[in-house]
Amino acid sequence: MTESPATAPTRPDTTGAAAAGAQPLLVEVDGGVAWLRLNRPEAMNSLDNALKDALVEALSRVGEDPAVRCVVLTGSGRAFCVGQDLKEHVRSLSDPDSTLATTVTDHYNPIVIALSTMNKPVIAALNGVAAGAGLSFALACDFRIAAEGAGLNTSFAGIALSCDSGASWSLPRLVGPARAKELLLLPRTVPAAEALALGLVTKVVPADELEQTVGELARTLADGPTLAYGSIRRAVAYSAGTDLADALAHEAELMALTGGSSDHRAAVDAFLAKENPTYSGR
Repeated sequence: MTESPATAPTRPDTTGAAAAGAQPLLVEVDGGVAWLRLNRPEAMNSLDNALKDALVEALSRVGEDPAVRCVVLTGSGRAFCVGQDLKEHVRSLSDPDSTLATTVTDHYNPIVIALSTMNKPVIAALNGVAAGAGLSFALACDFRIAAEGAGLNTSFAGIALSCDSGASWSLPRLVGPARAKELLLLPRTVPAAEALALGLVTKVVPADELEQTVGELARTLADGPTLAYGSIRRAVAYSAGTDLADALAHEAELMALTGGSSDHRAAVDAFLAKENPTYSGR
């Protein structure tokens, strides 16, 4: 098990009481799985500059780390993430050089790009409400496992803002343009069960089973063919914005890449030997 230099202990306290001077983001790497835990429970993990900076840096680091083969994003306390820290935003309104547009380009866009495109699978463990940019971050992940008490809210129109962090891209692809506009124009908290029915989350579990369920999925993914997983992510994203011919050409490139991988050879050898393959992630 490894940790970044300024992280909390291996099993951080998630009861909701952040210690004075606690790091805004806890990073734990264990057995190929990186857990990134938003750690501002007293503020429902709202995104202030310190947390946003930490998240940009951590996602870049774990995304490039070959020892990390699956990433989990979750929150401390009773919320996953309620989006922008509005108290900090109000203070910044008097600063002409500090706008929501700058934090979108400096923080939110890089965070969503990292979550969406890193060459390994990403899971959002929704321990509580996910709203605004927090919801958008979750939508950028491959899997969203929600606790029964979690809720999803686009929130943006409720404070007279447009949407950001990829909500206009991800929501229509999950629920269709009409339902996406309904959720964006008429924001409300969608309970976990309804979110499951809409296709916004992958699975709903009791709150006390969330980390175990996510841990088991993360372990399965971390033990799998990481390069193939990353290539599938890239293929699906690419195909969403191109025609069939270009999608087929892109698939051929990725097939050549994965076909020459150590994991593919290991899988074929294991199949012929009637054994379970062991993947190295390469």
